[in-house]
Amino acid sequence: MITKKIESSNAPAAIGPYSQAIRAGNTIYLSGQIGLDPKTGQIVEGGIEAQTRQALENIKAVLFAAELNLTSIVKTEVYLTDMADFAKMNEIYATYFAEPYPARVTVAVRQLPKDAKVEIAATAIKEFQL
Repeated sequence: MITKKIESSNAPAAIGPYSQAIRAGNTIYLSGQIGLDPKTGQIVEGGIEAQTRQALENIKAVLFAAELNLTSIVKTEVYLTDMADFAKMNEIYATYFAEPYPARVTVAVRQLPKDAKVEIAATAIKEFQL
């Protein structure tokens, strides 16, 4: 299978041996995004709400580079360092998606890069155009 790297200068650059996203067939696998401001390289201030918003904006930027948008997402994975932040994250998350919502996994983890409070990864589908 042929794969294609997807990159956006409007999302944080990969800081290791991974890509922002990879397209394999009509499926796009987006690497996890944290609340990192792509211009400053720093975690945004404002707690879990601001970090969730920024992570989703970073995902939108990568999707845009693949000529997609949030409606193309079929599944997300949300990683939280504190499940006490679940309700606040969920409140912001809900403003980015509409029915039918993507399938989702949410888990608590011990730590995330740059001491982020949340990381969100996604899988999207790009429909073939005839």
